[in-house]
Amino acid sequence: MGSGLILGIESSCDETAAAVVERGDRTRSSVVASQIATHAIYGGVVPELASREHLRNIVPITRAALAEAGCSLTDLDAIAVTCGPGLAGALLVGITYAKALAFALNKPLIAVNHLEGHIHAVLLKAGNGHQASGISPSEADESLPLPMPALALVVSGGHTHLFLARPLAGVWRYELVGRTLDDAAGEAFDKVAKLLGLGYPGGPWIDQLAQFGNPKAVPFGFAQIKNKAHLEGKGQIPRTKGARIAPIADLDRHFLFSFSGIKTAVLRYVEVHGLRASCEARQMALAAIEASGQTPTWREARALCDQQTLDLIASFQHAVVGDLLRKTFAAAQAVGAASVLVTGGVAANRELRVRFTAEAAERGLPVAFPALALSTDNAAMIAAAAWPRFLAGEFASMGLEAEPRLTLG
Repeated sequence: MGSGLILGIESSCDETAAAVVERGDRTRSSVVASQIATHAIYGGVVPELASREHLRNIVPITRAALAEAGCSLTDLDAIAVTCGPGLAGALLVGITYAKALAFALNKPLIAVNHLEGHIHAVLLKAGNGHQASGISPSEADESLPLPMPALALVVSGGHTHLFLARPLAGVWRYELVGRTLDDAAGEAFDKVAKLLGLGYPGGPWIDQLAQFGNPKAVPFGFAQIKNKAHLEGKGQIPRTKGARIAPIADLDRHFLFSFSGIKTAVLRYVEVHGLRASCEARQMALAAIEASGQTPTWREARALCDQQTLDLIASFQHAVVGDLLRKTFAAAQAVGAASVLVTGGVAANRELRVRFTAEAAERGLPVAFPALALSTDNAAMIAAAAWPRFLAGEFASMGLEAEPRLTLG
C-alpha cells in the first residue's frame, strides 16, 4: 500500500475546505475558508455567492492543506470529494476540481456523502492519536472504539437525521431511522436568531445567550406527529433541503422531527409580548457595530437583551435540545444501538453536549461527539469517510456529478 494519504475536498454549502488524512484516522491538515461574513448581511446562504467564493478559495485552500500536511500532490493515494447533498453549484466546484486533480495525477477519485462525512467526524482520530472528543459515561479511555452498531444523530443547519451505522466486512452501512419533516434544527436556530435581531449563523449566538435566561420561563412543546397523507409518500412536497433528501413513508413517526412549529411559536411570543421593536433595535445596534469595522460579540448582544428576551432564548434552546434528546435515545433503544454519535454543527452546542452526556450516563450508553473544529463542515471528515471506500476499491468515475438531494441509507 502507498502513503495512506487522502486529500479531502468539501464544498457542499458555504465552507470551502481541504484536508489531508492518513489512513482514515490521523488528520495531517485541515483548512477551512468560511463564508460567514459574505452571507451574514443576508441572514442566510446565497447559493450564487457561495459558488463564487468556492471558485475563489478552492485552489489556495488545497495548497495550504498540502503545505500544512508536509506533502505534495504526488504523495497522495486518492482524492476524495463531497458529491452531495448540498447546493448544486457549490458541490459542482469541488467535484470539478477533484476530478481535474484525479485525472491529472492518475489517482483514484472517491465520492463521499456529506452526511456520512459528519458521522466519520466523530470516528476520526485527531493527530495525537486519541479519538476526537469521544465521551463515555464511564470516562473510559477515549481511544477505545465505540461499540457498534451506533445510532448517529446528524444535526446541523441543513440536516436533522437519525441513522443506524455499523461496519460490515470493512464497509460502513447506514439505515435511516428518523429525520425532519420541515426545518432542520440548525435552521430553526438561525431563523429564531434572525427574528430576535441577532447575527448569523444563529446557533452560536443562542448558545451563548441562553446561559443567562430561565430555560423554563416559556413552556414550548412539541406535538406528536400524526399519520398524514404526505407521511405516506403522497400529497404535499417536502419544503426544505433536510426534508427532501430522505424518504419518510416507512419511518416510525415517533422518530420524526419538526421544528417549523417552535419557530412560529417564538414569532407569536414576540408579537404578543410587544418585543418586535426591541428586536429591530437590537439588529440595528449590532449592524452599526459591524459597519464600524468591528465584529459584534455575544457580550454586546447580551447588553442589548432584556431578561424576558434572554428567558425566551433559553426556553427555545432547552425545548429544541429536549426534543432531539428524547427522540434520539428512544430510537437508540428501539433499534438496539450500542452507542450514540451526535454530529453536525449543532453538536457544538454546549447544552446539547451536557444533556446528552448526562442522559447517556443514566442509561449506561456510550455517547460521542466530534471535536468542536470538526462539528461544522470540514474536509477531514470527507477524507476519513473515504478511507474504507479506498480499501474496498469503491472509486468514482470521471462522469461523477453533483447530487444535491443525495440520500444516505
